[in-house]
Amino acid sequence: MNKKELISQIKAKKSFLCVGLDTDIKKIPQHLLKEDDPVFAFNKAIIDATAKYAVAYKPNTAFYEVYGAKGWTSLEKTINYIKDNYPEMFVIADAKRGDIGNTSANYARAFFETLKADAITVAPYMGVDSVEPFLGFEGKWVILLALTSNKGSRDFQYLNADGNELYKNVLLKSKQWADSEKMMYVVGATHPEELGEIRKMMPDSFLLVPGVGAQGGDLQAVAKFGLNKDCGLLVNSSRGIIYASAGDDFAEKAAEEASKLQKQMQQLL
Repeated sequence: MNKKELISQIKAKKSFLCVGLDTDIKKIPQHLLKEDDPVFAFNKAIIDATAKYAVAYKPNTAFYEVYGAKGWTSLEKTINYIKDNYPEMFVIADAKRGDIGNTSANYARAFFETLKADAITVAPYMGVDSVEPFLGFEGKWVILLALTSNKGSRDFQYLNADGNELYKNVLLKSKQWADSEKMMYVVGATHPEELGEIRKMMPDSFLLVPGVGAQGGDLQAVAKFGLNKDCGLLVNSSRGIIYASAGDDFAEKAAEEASKLQKQMQQLL
């Protein structure tokens, strides 16, 4: 999916919602445990219930890899289901990969060719040769970790070097690797004022913003500091949507929460 197609979906749905599929088998409704693949059964119901309100889905691969080959199969089935039934959706593999060149090249093939994700989150710590292999795929995106929403982000990301915090140096350096047609950035919703600074540095780039909802991020503040002329935001909510209910009505409640966020986004747009 290219940038123009993504922007078109945002305008059509009046939404910049990304639903995080962080599916924990310990938290899904008990009746689904009878299914051959409970994780996929849960995801399928959540996707069907929320697709009209969202423009993207973001499975966090850790929640699938923990179950070995069976979990990987659930992930593959989930992405295939989205691609077959909602081909307009932007699918992000939240894998946070990044390694020496030949290893990154195989990670890229795994997620872009085998799993057919549209984007992958990438850690920039090892530098350009760990990121470049992900950039050589037509219509695919790198979402570079810039300023994350967790408390420990201050351990390293705010360290000052050459007059700039480390996360700002990551942003500035990455401009040499790709433009806003191939690269997005992860910026946590728990850093709204920094989000404004990042938007000034990267006026045309899309920002993937986790942390709205269960982690305490505020959608209004994110929009105030992060919106650009093309929207330029994908705001992720995971637990607040997918675990809105643990009962038989889990999909209905997920739809209600997604609808609430979409309505707010429509007003902000």
